[in-house]
Amino acid sequence: MRTSNAPSDPSERQGADLAKRVLDGDWRALARAISWVENDHAGAAALAAALYPRTGHAHVIGVTGPPGAGKSTLVDALTTLIRQEAMSVGIIAVDPTSPFTGGAVLGDRVRMQQHAGDPGVFIRSMASRKSAGGLAPTTRDVVRALDAFGRDIILVETVGVGQIELEIMKVADTVLVVTVPGLGDGVQTIKAGLFEIADIFVVNMADRPGANQTVADLKTMLTLGGAEERRRRWKPPVLETIATAGTGVDKVWQACQQHRLVLDTDERMGRSRSRLREEVVEAVQRRIGAYVGEELSRNGSMESVLAAVLRREIDPRAAAQEIVSTHLKSR
Repeated sequence: MRTSNAPSDPSERQGADLAKRVLDGDWRALARAISWVENDHAGAAALAAALYPRTGHAHVIGVTGPPGAGKSTLVDALTTLIRQEAMSVGIIAVDPTSPFTGGAVLGDRVRMQQHAGDPGVFIRSMASRKSAGGLAPTTRDVVRALDAFGRDIILVETVGVGQIELEIMKVADTVLVVTVPGLGDGVQTIKAGLFEIADIFVVNMADRPGANQTVADLKTMLTLGGAEERRRRWKPPVLETIATAGTGVDKVWQACQQHRLVLDTDERMGRSRSRLREEVVEAVQRRIGAYVGEELSRNGSMESVLAAVLRREIDPRAAAQEIVSTHLKSR
């Protein structure tokens, strides 16, 4: 008869032990915990379960926008300001994964070397692993690890693949959309999706020609935007920066703090509820998909249907329906 609440499975014990070390402020344990999460280690589930009750305190700021907009430089400058206020920082920089080799340069931390020796700053680069939304699949779990570790502010920089980087809104409390002058027709890079998720617009490299026009275009778009509830409570400011010189970055940090104040408890809870619901649904879908894939591979029931698709006898949608129906009848 068991008299202890200690996990009986070795991987669960390892996960619980590593979580304790993270909560105790062990930097090496935090680095290992993030690696476990990224690589789906056997103890990652127990680790995440132990850390989760200690999360929900950090202010998560997402930084997204097109490639070359200076996101890393802005993150570096923001970190300097935040540290001047004696607040701890966690930085997650997501780098694109090669579709050919599967590798990633993970070079964003090179731009942040001035913080490398600062115990108040933890920097982690992550490979996007072919995710299309600008983040790595495990970014949310890494954010939670940094949150449980006690970071006050967590800065999440997305890949920078363009107009489809909407996953950041599922992670961040405050979303900065960064652009620069000269990227095309006015605000060519700020299309509907990115425009709608932005809490703060940053026109970086504002010393370039055309900066005033980019700012004017963004402000015009804001006046034409919908009057949804979040826009009634907070109108996204359009701020100019020269991140390489630190110019204007203080205003961006002030806007982030003001936005957090606007997000009162009820709204924060509402956002969290929606995001967590979506995350649970996505996790269920992944589990079901993995289970179905394993079952179909095991019994080979897909092969005859796939052969029929290749012969153009049935279309892929009908094939999927047939596979599902056959599988359900066999249960």
